[in-house]
Amino acid sequence: MTLLELQNISRVFPGTVALKEFSARWEGGKIHALIGRNGAGKSTLVNILTGALPPTSGTILLNDAPLRFRSPADARRAGIAAVYQELSLLPDLDVVENVHLGRLPVRKGALPGRVDWKAAERHTRDLLDRLHVSLPLHTPLRHLSVARQQLVEIVKAMGSAPGILLCDEPTSALSYQEARCVFALLRTLADEGVLVVYITHRLQEIRSFADTVTALRDGISAGTTPSAEATPERMVTMMFGEDVRFTRMVDHSPSSSVVLEVRRMTRKPAFTDVSFSLHAGEVIGIAGLMGSGRTELLRTLAGADTPDAGDLVLHGQPCVPQSPAQMKRLGVVMTPENRKDDGLITLLSTRINISLASLDRLAPHAITSRRRERECVTRMQKELDIALSDPERPVSSLSGGNQQKVVLGKWLATDPHVMLLDEPTRGIDLKAKAQMFQTILRLSRQGIGMIIVSSELEELLLLCHRLLFMQHGRITGSADASSTTLETLLARCMESS
Repeated sequence: MTLLELQNISRVFPGTVALKEFSARWEGGKIHALIGRNGAGKSTLVNILTGALPPTSGTILLNDAPLRFRSPADARRAGIAAVYQELSLLPDLDVVENVHLGRLPVRKGALPGRVDWKAAERHTRDLLDRLHVSLPLHTPLRHLSVARQQLVEIVKAMGSAPGILLCDEPTSALSYQEARCVFALLRTLADEGVLVVYITHRLQEIRSFADTVTALRDGISAGTTPSAEATPERMVTMMFGEDVRFTRMVDHSPSSSVVLEVRRMTRKPAFTDVSFSLHAGEVIGIAGLMGSGRTELLRTLAGADTPDAGDLVLHGQPCVPQSPAQMKRLGVVMTPENRKDDGLITLLSTRINISLASLDRLAPHAITSRRRERECVTRMQKELDIALSDPERPVSSLSGGNQQKVVLGKWLATDPHVMLLDEPTRGIDLKAKAQMFQTILRLSRQGIGMIIVSSELEELLLLCHRLLFMQHGRITGSADASSTTLETLLARCMESS
């Protein structure tokens, strides 16, 4: 039986302790869930176990023998494989080719580089039969669903017959029904003796397929418990500590005026029959786990995607979201989850990034006014407290927190009535996060209606007037944030629809 022991593993970066004397004991033949809030150290631990990072101190034991990795190749030779949230597959290659990426068999006695395609196909069939998975061998990956592509990713990882499989949120982009295929495959591997470590934010998954739950809290082990005993309340305690209390920052009531009303909006397969209203100055938090349809809903309201059905009413006037430019003119804007790819042009200056969305105002006759641009940038810099030494330097030179402020400032400069914020504090430090909180509250006091999506559920309790619960593409209920505890919020997100 495989036995992996981590003894007092620490990893220190300049100014940051990512892991501090983390210890765990994981047995083969079981699925061990690893949980923790963002920044708790989960990814750092995976990087250490795969040889991508050396630990600053501590010992890794595999079957009582110490392991020391100088590279990921050392970890692979030790029988450790990993599957990540982002697929490492080539969409134009078929299943056989992707399963054998980097290790295609070569014909014996043939010319150098001649691939033995029959052996590759035979090996793929044997893997699929062993794992009880059915996949079309010669179909390009781009023609398979995301769930089936994730199965290919796991089969590829198992091609080298590892004894340990690390899974870093492989089902984050899947619905619960799609994820069940992945769970079944992982259970098959565990039944064969493979040691599976499974990282997830979707806590509702854990009790359905894992054997144990280990929590990381601020880089420190918060203990291990059998999954049968991992109630929502216990997992909250493990992740956040015994005394989970959050002081609400909301200090005002929203207006009675409705600025946005969503009526039975549908965009399949992401979400169906969504209805709610937003008042001026109100902050609504959408509480749901990854894959629930939160981001897709915001994208549709912002005009980035077109709905299949339903109505959107702004200030009493019906409209159909067709483009971000149209919705911006109507006063609805969105800050995206991925600021570097979707929110900024990182090679361009901060000045240009802040002014891009307001060019119709800054260049009314198709000639940009540098004076107006400077005034716009100065106003946003002051309002959002952007640490900016030179607005002509590339925006990529700013810290993550200041980049996020630039994204917010770009849209704020358009004088919106409704702001849709998708993970507004992702990847920023505590100081920048506190400043972002204050900005959100200040804007809501000014009468801007706001809808927030955040994986940090405690942030929703801090900032929101009202919560909408979203599961599998549907709004399943609502609650007053002031009377909702984190335990209740987490339990509502974990309920099966």
